[in-house]
Amino acid sequence: MAKLIVLGAVVFILLSICNAENCTGPNFTSSYYTTSDAVIASDTAFIVEISLTCKNGAQNVALYADVNGKQFPFTRGQDVGRYQVSWSVEHKNALSGSYEVKFFDEESYSVLRKTQRNNEGLSTIKPLFTVNVDHRGTWSGPWISAEVIAAAIEITVYYLAFTAKSTIQA
Repeated sequence: MAKLIVLGAVVFILLSICNAENCTGPNFTSSYYTTSDAVIASDTAFIVEISLTCKNGAQNVALYADVNGKQFPFTRGQDVGRYQVSWSVEHKNALSGSYEVKFFDEESYSVLRKTQRNNEGLSTIKPLFTVNVDHRGTWSGPWISAEVIAAAIEITVYYLAFTAKSTIQA
């Protein structure tokens, strides 16, 4: 029983230390990266980095991203107000186009999760802000490999040399 009380006290202290603030009036700048070469990577990676300032001066904001119904937590950078989220998708499922990334603070994220559990409409939940990530698709390499082209050139040169030798001997 005493262990349970101590465990509860430790959890309460950790939760109070890690208490995130809500952000009102967010002002942000964003940048993103997507994988463009499928030859050297097994999946397409998406990375979104934002710099966030809030009108209320909140600096300890817990952020979550929602992409096509999947949620991802943000990691905070060493600089205050810098956040990054990343995810990966198989190349065949990472179609080119624009991906809408919705950002939620802790309060709106909990409403989002509750709505998902109850299978309710998600359109009523307003994100803190949204960023569009344009993915141009991935390049899978040339249609014909360099080895095939080299072999075709070699066969052509051999054929030309062989026919030239035949006309010289005749």
